[in-house]
Amino acid sequence: MLNSMTGFGRSEVITPDRKIAVEVKSVNHRYCDISIKMPRKLSMFEPAIRTLVQEYVERGKIDIFITYEEYTGSGSAVRYNKALAADYLHALQQMKEDFGFQDTVRLTELSRYPDVLTLEETAIDENEVFKVMEKALREALEALTKARSVEGGKLRDDLLGKLDVMDGYVAEIEKAAPGIVANYRQKLEQRVKELLDDTEIDESRIAMETTIYADKLCVDEEIVRLKSHISSARQALQEGGAVGRKLDFLAQEMNREANTILSKSGDLVTTDTAISLKTDIEKVREQIQNIE
Repeated sequence: MLNSMTGFGRSEVITPDRKIAVEVKSVNHRYCDISIKMPRKLSMFEPAIRTLVQEYVERGKIDIFITYEEYTGSGSAVRYNKALAADYLHALQQMKEDFGFQDTVRLTELSRYPDVLTLEETAIDENEVFKVMEKALREALEALTKARSVEGGKLRDDLLGKLDVMDGYVAEIEKAAPGIVANYRQKLEQRVKELLDDTEIDESRIAMETTIYADKLCVDEEIVRLKSHISSARQALQEGGAVGRKLDFLAQEMNREANTILSKSGDLVTTDTAISLKTDIEKVREQIQNIE
């Protein structure tokens, strides 16, 4: 199975006590980069969440959004700091005596003083909460995996088609290569005849020049390597798995061989074919960036 690095998954699990919703989004990335946004009271679960995500994903930029809602209560409690309130009251009474104020301290006023009343989050049942969260997270990750698999299938079909076209370009270059040298020899002989008129042509010299020219233009090694790289890429696409890095390396090597062929090109047809080959290689490289 070939997976794209682009996908989306969502799940929501509701129990009598709580509701947890999970959204997972992924895009392409060189490594596995996981970002988690969730309520602070769930932060103790972050290491477990990261471990769970890595069961489903090997590469990609993964953004996880978790929302949590309690049904049994507000999830928070008001705490009254009696000692601090007594200190405030004592200080206020002392000020009243020192400066002769007549005002009395009201309860509502005293409650507004810093830290007299505080709002604290109540403890949660970690085991129960994680069971619900794990269920929601796995369902969202399974939906993400399915979406990435569907997109990966489309990428595989498109890339296999492009590799077939590239195979055709390589075959054209291979077929044209012998004719380039033969045309060069013919032109060289014609040119020598024009320069020397009726003088006898030195065939050995012509043969040597043709051999030197043929050696400069020889692309046999490049063609063999290109065929091998295209075959390896096709096999990797068909086998599936996390082959994105391997395919990226093969595409770089294909581009290197195409550049060499283009630099050795001895005629316009081969040049045009090599340019078309490079264009398709670049398209393949762009598509491969989305493969896990």
